Amino acid sequence: MRITSTVLKSLAVAAVGALALTACGSSETPAASSTDANALKLINAGKLTVCSDIPYEPFEFVKDGKNVGFDMDIAAEIAKDMKVELTVIDSSFDAIESGLFKTQCDIAISSVSITDARKGNMDFSTPYMDDDLTLVAKEGSGVTDLESAKGKKVGVQQATTGAKFAKENGLDAIGYEDSGLQLASLKAGTTVATLGNQSVLGYAIKDDPTLKRVADFKTGEQLGVAVPKGATPMLDQVNTTLKRLTDDGSLAKFTATWFGTTN
Repeated sequence: MRITSTVLKSLAVAAVGALALTACGSSETPAASSTDANALKLINAGKLTVCSDIPYEPFEFVKDGKNVGFDMDIAAEIAKDMKVELTVIDSSFDAIESGLFKTQCDIAISSVSITDARKGNMDFSTPYMDDDLTLVAKEGSGVTDLESAKGKKVGVQQATTGAKFAKENGLDAIGYEDSGLQLASLKAGTTVATLGNQSVLGYAIKDDPTLKRVADFKTGEQLGVAVPKGATPMLDQVNTTLKRLTDDGSLAKFTATWFGTTN
């Protein structure tokens, strides 16, 4: 798919709007401030250890030897408010989705959609972005919607809502460990279409005229920061930072940087 200015604006507005509504829920919510790192029982003293499935552009990927992206900007702000160093561990999405990240990390941020099933394994922050699904295909492939994709090989990322959606809709899905491999299979012709979140796939194909979005699916997905089940102090700190980023306009700036203008 290609992210149009309308889609990008929707992502930005939805991200800011979702958090703004939450922030308005209580006039007693304190301003963002650092929390005593000792009270949060960090896995590594003096460090916020974050699990993320890299690469997953534009949320998290390596550039010039550094972890960058929309999620990485948010993680850096959480660490800053805690007055600790940020450490990022490249983790599989399976480990994140299952909640096993808690053995290595204090939180996980990796474009994780909030679902009831995942809530059984982890707690989620206030949503920081709305992100639906899209189907991308090559020009001339004959794939124009779900029906025309049936019986053909469609790429998905393993353990994601896109993979679940593909299975529920009878697609012949091939799972890949990360979005980079997922897109590479489409470009190589191993798959004729690929299914995933609009933000990631749109960013990936925006400069490739041979690939296009052929169908969008309104799934109501919202992204959140994951914390180990019952880690209330950490969850409170994450939500406090997210509220600050919404109130001071930082989240909108991050959205503009990684997805396009918000104007």
